[in-house]
Amino acid sequence: MSDLIPAPHSIPNIDTPVLDPIRDHAQELAKAEAGVAALAATRDDRWYPAFHIASDGGWINDPNGLCFFGGRWHVFYQLHPYGTQWGPMHWGHVSSEDMVTWRREPIMFAPSLEQEKDGVFSGSAVVGDDGRLRFYYTGHRWNNGVDDADGQWQVQMLAEPDDDTLTSATKRGMVVDCPRQAVDSHFRDPKVFKAGGVWWMVFGVCSAARRGQMWLYRSDDMVTWRFERVLFEHPDPDVWMLECPDFFPLRGADGRERWVIGFSAMGARPRGFANRNKDNAGYLIGSWEPGGEFVPEEAYRPWDAGHNFYAPQSFTAPDGRQLMLGWMSPFDEPAPMQADGWCGNLTLVREVKLDDAGFLVTPPAAEMTGLRLGTTDMGALSLGYDEERTLAADAGPMEIEMTLDLAACAADRASLRVHGTDDGSFLAVCYDAQIGAVTVDRAAAPAGAPHGCRVAPLDPDELACGTLDLRVFVDRGCVEVYVDGGRHVLSDYSYPGAGPRAIRLVAEGGPLEVRALATHRLRSIGLE
Repeated sequence: MSDLIPAPHSIPNIDTPVLDPIRDHAQELAKAEAGVAALAATRDDRWYPAFHIASDGGWINDPNGLCFFGGRWHVFYQLHPYGTQWGPMHWGHVSSEDMVTWRREPIMFAPSLEQEKDGVFSGSAVVGDDGRLRFYYTGHRWNNGVDDADGQWQVQMLAEPDDDTLTSATKRGMVVDCPRQAVDSHFRDPKVFKAGGVWWMVFGVCSAARRGQMWLYRSDDMVTWRFERVLFEHPDPDVWMLECPDFFPLRGADGRERWVIGFSAMGARPRGFANRNKDNAGYLIGSWEPGGEFVPEEAYRPWDAGHNFYAPQSFTAPDGRQLMLGWMSPFDEPAPMQADGWCGNLTLVREVKLDDAGFLVTPPAAEMTGLRLGTTDMGALSLGYDEERTLAADAGPMEIEMTLDLAACAADRASLRVHGTDDGSFLAVCYDAQIGAVTVDRAAAPAGAPHGCRVAPLDPDELACGTLDLRVFVDRGCVEVYVDGGRHVLSDYSYPGAGPRAIRLVAEGGPLEVRALATHRLRSIGLE
């Protein structure tokens, strides 16, 4: 690895949190609430999600502080409350008893300290040995006070909730300063966990040599943190930053513990079907002993192959499941939704686990079946050459479950066309038999909406098994596609035009056999 171990003298230590207030936090939170309300008052709901988490108004990005605490699931997220473009970051907040119906909570954090005057950036939440929750996040400043022309100064911060409702918090201050001689501005997104009786913190770094790394710190008291080592450096020299890092163990059917290292890589160049987005989120599976270096044992894989997925974060549920949400990132700016008073939503909650064969899969969390209001079971279907079958003439929020018979399928593509409107536009979720892949194709998107195609190549064992399972969630302005129990996922925005929104199945270029097909009407999660 290049530039693997920073010079010890370049790593500053902080024994007591540094707290430098420059604004009244309560006043900043009140201003932010008013900003969101003003944008929400102008919101157009044509694409606003029914069952995905989004802000009332304003821009959102990374999920933050995911946890189950005080009897509720909590999801925080990066929020710009004064516009529909990225801006000074705050923390928005929603919570739920059942992961199905959610309620809005007060905005948790606004910039109020010197160390975070230009943004309260991403971070995590963790329960200590005393049963108390702590928030760790990145405080952000522009070096010149205006923009990134002269670089950034990013540090790690600590805050503690005022009570178990998690509706307000007290900032403790900076606990990890930026070693500005050892990094190139970017130093952010702490994830804290316990292993081997020690508390660990990992975060993403752009090293002084412009290499994407993850650094590891340790602590005995969750307040005083000491640099341990560079945990991982990305092997691609074009990757200059690993933001939104994640690091957690999974245990497979064989009982062996394996570690998953996740990151959102900045700088990777497109290569075939890979790295097609501006920046791309993925993971490696390997081994790790507390305090040591992470050793990859399998090839890199993307978390999601769609156009719009980035910055995922996971946490451990009380029952031991590893749950994850990602940001459906509108990389194609200007995004059409920005004209509607809001921008961005999160994915459904997904479970991260190893299947019986030891393959990492990310299906929707089991609780997502609680979204279903009613089911139409269409059974087995046979479609002839280029035949089209309407599954719903005017579909609202819906989930489609479908099993294709690959051995009996002679079609070039099995095309599930959602958001079909009278102007001829639609988004196509396809099994493409010629390339052995599932695709999301936006070629028929309406005028003004982003186009393009994304591809999830199937593994040889999937193609050989004879069937293909698809679970497709269709919201007002986005689609999530889960393939074979979450072995692949594709997340995409879709911007249908006015009028009824149909869902049709088309056998392109040959006959198609469907072993089973069911549609489920889905409820709102209560944030509209």
